[in-house]
Amino acid sequence: MVKKRKTRRKFTREFKAEIAKLVLDGGLSVPDVCRKHELGESSVYSWVNQAQLDRGKGAKGALTTAEKTELARLRRENRELRRERDFFEQATAYFAKGKR
Repeated sequence: MVKKRKTRRKFTREFKAEIAKLVLDGGLSVPDVCRKHELGESSVYSWVNQAQLDRGKGAKGALTTAEKTELARLRRENRELRRERDFFEQATAYFAKGKR
């Protein structure tokens, strides 16, 4: 018997924020929200924790959503700049060899 794999569902930031708001501001428990919207508890708990961090309540040193987004952008930019630097170093070495 061949089992079908479940496709992984993707949720928008807005949806995650609304679900977290139901728990934080709506007075509902995570299990209640999960049953109502057919969601996994671990996902909802992580969304709620992230929403609390974004509100300034949470562990010290933990990154807010905006900080995570900025960090990802900076890492992409850094990776690109390193590629460019390496390319120019290799090109310089190649042309320096040829002139001897």
